[in-house]
Amino acid sequence: MLDEMSQRKEFINEETFSILIRRFVAAHKLEEAINIFYRRVEFGLDNELDSEAFRTLLMWMCRYKHVEEAETLFHRYLNKFGFCRDIKTWNVILNGWCVLGNTHEAKRLWKDIIAYKCKPDVFTYATFIKAMTKKGKLGTALKLFNGMWKDESCKPNVVICNCVIDGLCFKKRIPEALQVFHDMKERGCLPNVATYNSLIKHLCKIRRMEKVYELVEDMKRRSGDCLPNGVTYSYLLQSLKAPEEVPTVLERMERNGCAMSDDICNLVLRLYMKWDDLDGLRKTWDEMERNGLGPDRRSYTIMIHGHYENGRTKDAMRYFREMTSKGIVPEPRTEKLVISMNGQLKERTEKQGVEVEASNV
Repeated sequence: MLDEMSQRKEFINEETFSILIRRFVAAHKLEEAINIFYRRVEFGLDNELDSEAFRTLLMWMCRYKHVEEAETLFHRYLNKFGFCRDIKTWNVILNGWCVLGNTHEAKRLWKDIIAYKCKPDVFTYATFIKAMTKKGKLGTALKLFNGMWKDESCKPNVVICNCVIDGLCFKKRIPEALQVFHDMKERGCLPNVATYNSLIKHLCKIRRMEKVYELVEDMKRRSGDCLPNGVTYSYLLQSLKAPEEVPTVLERMERNGCAMSDDICNLVLRLYMKWDDLDGLRKTWDEMERNGLGPDRRSYTIMIHGHYENGRTKDAMRYFREMTSKGIVPEPRTEKLVISMNGQLKERTEKQGVEVEASNV
C-alpha cells in the first residue's frame, strides 16, 4: 500500500504521514516508522530533515515510551543539521523523560540544553518545573522558578506558578505558597481558577477556613477566569463537619451562578451517608431525579454500600434492585457485596425459621 501511495503522491500529506508514523510506533515497530520518515521525498513531502516532521517522529516515539530511542535519533542529527539550537525539538525529548517520571534523565537533558547554549523557552521551564514538583524536588523547581523572574524574555506564566504553588502546598509549605500567590499578582502574572483551587484545597485540609473564604470572595471580585467553579465548591463541601452546613454552601454556589452537577450531587450524597443523615439523603436523591442529574451508577454505589455499612441491608438491596432494573451495570465490588448480603439474608431467614419451629414445639 505504501508503494502505491508513493506513486500517487496526492494521496499523502503531513496529516497522513503523522498517522502512519503513529501507527507503526504504537505497534512498537520503530525501524519501520523511521524508514517511512526517510522516504518522505518519495511521498512528495519535504525532505526528511524538515524540523516539524522530525519533531512529529520524535513526539510519537516519546508518546509511546520510546524516549531513549528518540533521543538517540535526535543526537544522530544534532550537530550535523543544526538541531542543537532548536529548543522545540529539545522540548520533545525533555517532555518524554518528564512524562515517564524519570527526573534523573530529565536533569541530564536539561544540562545538555544549557551546554549546547540553546536557550530554554517557557515550555521548557514549565515541563521541567512540573516534573520536579511532582517528584517533590522543590529545591530544583524553586531555583529555576526564581531565576525566571530575572529573565525579562522568559518570565513564569500562570501554569508554572500553579505548579510551584501546588508543590509547596503538597509539602505543607502553605506560607510560601501564599507568598508565591502574592508575588505573581504583584509581578503581573494573573492567577486563574486553578491557582485559587489549589490553595483552597490545601487550606481546607488544615481548616484555615477564614483564609479559604477570603480567597473565594477574591475570586468573585476578579470574576472572569477566576469565578469559583464546581471544583471550588467540592473542596468547600468536603471541609464541612455537619449536615446542617451543606445548604449554606449550596446556596452560595447557586448565588454565584455555578450550576449543580452530578459530581456535586454525588459528593453531597456521600457526605450525608457518612453522617448517616437519612433526611438529607432523601432530599438530595429526590432533587437529583427532579433536575435530571442522575442518579447514576456512582449514586447507587454510594447508597448501596453506605446503607450496608450503616446496618440497613434491606435498603441496600432495594437500591441494588432499582439500579439493575434500570439497566445500570453494578461495579464488581458492589456485585461481591450483594452476594455477601444475599448470603447473610438467607442465613438470617433460616435462623428465624428455626426459632419459630422451636417456639411452636
